[in-house]
Amino acid sequence: MSPVDDIKTTSAEPKNLTLSFKNVLLATDFSPISDTAVPYAAAICRRFGGTLHTAHVLSDTAVIMMTGGVDYVSMATLYDDAVAEAKDKLRQIAEGFEGIPHHEYVRQGQVWKNLAAIVEESSIDLIILGTHGRTGLGKLLLGSVAEDILRHAPCPVLTIGPNVSARVRLPAAGGKERDLAPPELDVKQIVFGTNFAQNAALVAQIAVSLADEFRARLTMVHVMEDYTQLGTHPGPIEDSLRRLHDLIPLDASLHYLPETVVEFGSAHERILKVAADREADLIVIGTRAEVGTTHLPWSTTHQVIARAHCPVLTVRT
Repeated sequence: MSPVDDIKTTSAEPKNLTLSFKNVLLATDFSPISDTAVPYAAAICRRFGGTLHTAHVLSDTAVIMMTGGVDYVSMATLYDDAVAEAKDKLRQIAEGFEGIPHHEYVRQGQVWKNLAAIVEESSIDLIILGTHGRTGLGKLLLGSVAEDILRHAPCPVLTIGPNVSARVRLPAAGGKERDLAPPELDVKQIVFGTNFAQNAALVAQIAVSLADEFRARLTMVHVMEDYTQLGTHPGPIEDSLRRLHDLIPLDASLHYLPETVVEFGSAHERILKVAADREADLIVIGTRAEVGTTHLPWSTTHQVIARAHCPVLTVRT
């Protein structure tokens, strides 16, 4: 399910849209970095009146490693114990979802295959997860699951990276406290980065709708990585500014006039710099994983997520 209504990606005059996050999927491996995504998921559901779906997938490989080569009877027992433990942890997480409709899932097998089934069955329109960012994008659960989600998710994905600034301290399991996100969303600054690839208008409309929803300031950024000819041909700068402006729906009714910015250099470095300078609360970027048809190169997506000091919303188109 799309998070927006009536998007016309081929129209020269895109319509304004209504943002809708009615079914939110939180993928967790119960690690501290996954915990940081929990309050964001709850806050988004409170804001949009959504239902929160929390999922943990038991990897077959992980359970096999746990067995140490023991027989199938012992392996079946380990599965049962792992499932019971996962359900208990999901119930503990759900204790903080007061007033939010929620469902918990424990699945077994390939992580994305199981998450994809939940996405389809429950009409998920937003996936949320925490990422380590240790090797570019980092790993959730076993293997490059976070990357798998970003490459294949049919809906936007909100990632909470390792450098996201903490706002408040919330109680965690075992009576300890961890620095987590605010219980209510307060988005004042949004940065949208684009290289004008196919369907850039769709991603721009989501950024505009979020700015409208939160009455936030919106900065729209294009980074020119090849600018060797700018001294003799200044036209590309003016053209980029015009194209950024054209991505704003004609009937958009934003509280603040969007700022359009053209930067020069490394795409991820400049997007992160713009976000840092404006103390952004959210970065929105479009991405397509297939080689040769990217919005922003996959390496750029990795770097933005891994190094951003705010959550990053990626939209695969």
